[in-house]
Amino acid sequence: MILVTGATGHVGGALVSELAAAQQPVRAMTRRPHATAFPPGVDVVHGDCDDPGSLDAAFHGADRAFLMSSQATGTAERPTHIEALVEAARRAGVHHVMHLSVYSGGGGGDAISVWAGQSEAAVTGSGMEWTLLRPGRFMSNALQWAPMIRRGDTVTIPFAGRAAASIDPADVAAVALVALTTEGHRAVAHQLSGPQVLTPTDELRILAETLGRRLHPVEPPIGSVEAGMLAAGLPRPVVDAILARTLDSDEGTQILPTVTEILGRPPATFAHWAGTHAELFTGTDPD
Repeated sequence: MILVTGATGHVGGALVSELAAAQQPVRAMTRRPHATAFPPGVDVVHGDCDDPGSLDAAFHGADRAFLMSSQATGTAERPTHIEALVEAARRAGVHHVMHLSVYSGGGGGDAISVWAGQSEAAVTGSGMEWTLLRPGRFMSNALQWAPMIRRGDTVTIPFAGRAAASIDPADVAAVALVALTTEGHRAVAHQLSGPQVLTPTDELRILAETLGRRLHPVEPPIGSVEAGMLAAGLPRPVVDAILARTLDSDEGTQILPTVTEILGRPPATFAHWAGTHAELFTGTDPD
């Protein structure tokens, strides 16, 4: 049995579907088990990282687990949710854990690196077999634009000129499926990218072509972006790390061969992702 935590997320949800389609026994863990529809045959369980008892029940009988946490970086002294998931997996006798990390892992000394390093160390030091996935920017970040696109043609995009080799979360899930169900992926950190280096402005242009619309990007000043992140509750060290990584580095701009090597096909393009998710950008906002 493979337990997928974060089962309602972009990667976790796709992985649950991939596993079900491959007829692998799969259990989806979520804090709201009745709020999301899963494919037939999926065992859906409640699990909350702040409730160790619920984790013990969720992990019971699983031999492999995909670990993903939505705990925001820097909102606690340590990544307590990943640590709780690892401990629950160990108590349950899980033998292989996979962790969805970040592109650079624990490399570097900023707040994001420290948090990621602590998360990865909890996994790699657990005594269980492990695999790390380190994807770059997700194509699904473009979903943040959907409410603006449903209302009009102007789209506010922070860091609109920052290029990256964005990856489709479905490709991350496909890699996870292979790494969880075949040999050769233990004690490995797979760094993942998409097939093209694009800026958000490029992605908006492709999305506009897909939708048959004219969409106009507006990039807000850095100062207002910084103020907005702080107002949203991001800790100052995390905001500083985001700004430095975005403005002063080229992290995530490399096109990597990993997805092609593992899946035997190239990763999906942004145009493919846009076509697959076009309906999410149409219609009107719900009341």
